[in-house]
Amino acid sequence: MRQKELRIALICYGGVSLAVYMHGVTRELWQLARASRDHHSGVEGRGGVHQVYCDLLGLIEDEQSLRLRVLPDIMSGASAGGINAVFLAQAIYSGQSLEPLTDLWLENADTEKLVAPEAKLRWRFAKLWAQPFAEWVLTRPGNAIAETVAPETREEVRRKVSHLIRGRWFEPPFSGLGFSKLLEQAFAAMAATTAESPLLPPNHPLDLFVTATDFYGHLELLRLHSPKVVEDTEHRTPIVLRERTPNSGGSDLADRLELVFAARATASFPGAFPPLKVSEIDALADDRELEWPGRTDFLERVLPSHVTRGNVENVSLIDGSVLVNKPFGGAMSALRGRPAQREVDRRFVYVDPRPDRFTARRAEQQREVGFFSAIFGSLSTLPREQPIRDNLEQIEEQSREAERLARILKTLRPEVEKTVERLFGYTFFLDRPTPRRLNAWRQKAQQAAAEQAGYAFHSYALAKFSGIVNRLAQATLRAVPDLDLTAVESVLRAELERRGLDHLAASSGGATPEAIAFFREHDIAFRIRRLRLLARRLARDWEADPEIPDEALEKGREAIYAILALYFDREDPTQFGEGFAEAAKDVLEDPGRVLDLLRERRLLPSVDDTAEEMLAEAFETMPGNLKRRMLFAYLGFPFYDAATLPLLRNEGLTEFDPIKVDRISPDDAKSIREGGTAATLRGTEFYNFGAFFSRAYRENDYLWGRLHGAERMIDLVLSTATEPLGHATARDFKRRAFLAILDEEAAAERCDAALLDDIRNEVLERLC
Repeated sequence: MRQKELRIALICYGGVSLAVYMHGVTRELWQLARASRDHHSGVEGRGGVHQVYCDLLGLIEDEQSLRLRVLPDIMSGASAGGINAVFLAQAIYSGQSLEPLTDLWLENADTEKLVAPEAKLRWRFAKLWAQPFAEWVLTRPGNAIAETVAPETREEVRRKVSHLIRGRWFEPPFSGLGFSKLLEQAFAAMAATTAESPLLPPNHPLDLFVTATDFYGHLELLRLHSPKVVEDTEHRTPIVLRERTPNSGGSDLADRLELVFAARATASFPGAFPPLKVSEIDALADDRELEWPGRTDFLERVLPSHVTRGNVENVSLIDGSVLVNKPFGGAMSALRGRPAQREVDRRFVYVDPRPDRFTARRAEQQREVGFFSAIFGSLSTLPREQPIRDNLEQIEEQSREAERLARILKTLRPEVEKTVERLFGYTFFLDRPTPRRLNAWRQKAQQAAAEQAGYAFHSYALAKFSGIVNRLAQATLRAVPDLDLTAVESVLRAELERRGLDHLAASSGGATPEAIAFFREHDIAFRIRRLRLLARRLARDWEADPEIPDEALEKGREAIYAILALYFDREDPTQFGEGFAEAAKDVLEDPGRVLDLLRERRLLPSVDDTAEEMLAEAFETMPGNLKRRMLFAYLGFPFYDAATLPLLRNEGLTEFDPIKVDRISPDDAKSIREGGTAATLRGTEFYNFGAFFSRAYRENDYLWGRLHGAERMIDLVLSTATEPLGHATARDFKRRAFLAILDEEAAAERCDAALLDDIRNEVLERLC
């Protein structure tokens, strides 16, 4: 049976109150991931939409012999979409329930709950002098409420907006600390639920990326030709968390206060909330009597420039969507160095509640751009709605490169295997590959690949050398983040050239003795690429071979990833030992000390010995046909690497399958109701603030988010199957999922019964 992982990188756009819709979507991704985990572990019988997803995965397994695991392992978000990304990442990592976030959106995402205490009207005649102005703003011809709010809720919206206008002027109406308290309450409520196992396999990386905007900015150094260095202001402030999934549930992705910091910072909508300051999180900690032991480390990581300059207390963070409303870049950066233990179908899935922006504005194009509309459009609307074409083109180029690499490797394989056979003869494969033999064979293969490369070896060696220098510089920067990468690379390269590495290729062919020693001591990337090739062959090329038992492939994968872990540990800065940070600070004056410490602390040749002992042990229990193929790949890798590394922009024999991009929006989920956003969502009213003024609107958008999310989750799973399962199958599973969601919400009594009945009737009419 083939095994495949559907890996999802989720990107949640900013959208003000449309975040309620996005929560409904992310809740279905959470439900699908739970069902996938349970299906693989044999847990059944939860009922509801969970069972529908389990049945869908079971059908694919039974009919196509494909065991599919759904892994949402990258979360990226901006503004209110960032809140959903933070909570979803916490639920995936901890195994906690996402249910409390539903209550946060439905119960507390209302202007009357968010408004600052000092801005509330204490009695209905308060600030009566402002009433005529409020009436004029809210009832004059062509006012925003009359033009954008449905008739049945205009009175409610007018009343709440009137309270905001009369509450206080020229200050944000909503409370920043109050918002942080609501977020903390939701995380606390999640922690109070019964934690299940995490939704990702143990040790699988989970990345969270949310955007924030540093209002005043901070200075960054730019290196030019003339002048050599200039200072420039940077306002983008990404908040990045990356952890490896634990074995059991209940652990937090980060300190709760840090999760609140990330969610509050990314959603600090200008004018509605005050900017986030660190003092607000400190006040929250005091109010909730929470400790924050990692405060210094967190701030050094998130706000390094401010910490260095000693002005972290003055930082003002506003909404991340001001500059980065569609954070594809963070998700793309998380792909680097990701392991691929099985065949991977990588998807970038972005949630866009308003794909109809251009259509909605088409009528406005008949009017001239006015004074205020030009100002407000340039400051807010246009940056938020900038398309994602550049990101998609970059993803497409990356996918083309991945396909090109796969074709090159496939074409090279017959010739490489013939070369390995000529090099070692036909009988050595029958021998028991002891660690000593593996070591000797490996060195012989590497030397032969270098010599047979001829003139091409010099470009290969230079590519290796540049990659190693970059990794050494990156290791130094992890210890001292304030250093400049280019400057560190320059001094390290100069020091290595002084040590005899100004020439890498020997006149007789292959590498010079100095280059061989350098590669043995520092080329960790080569080791990782070689093991990843083995992992890919085990996962992709040999998995469908009926001659090789599934159990043997699984044991082989476990062995390869256990060996990979040895090398990953050598890239962890905590493994460099005491004194390395001090040496790293002086790298520009004494780069040799850093090089020597990295060589002494990582001891890669010693790790190679351990790795070959583990590999030889794995070979002992492998069937002969699998062992032979593994040896072909292991010993043939230097030939593959010499041919492909100079052609690549990255070093990744990793997750290099093409990336596919999928959208989730009302325009893409029409099984129940046609018409897209305009026909389904209500939060679009009043400049996308509509759902913050009406519980009915929040219930509506949340419910449609779940329904649209379920439809698109089923589409995603079916598109990953080996062969199409047919329209009738998709229709049946969608109908079952829709009815299960409506039953769950009816039992929870979260949504209006009439709303549930109306949508149920539509489902029965269109899908039965």
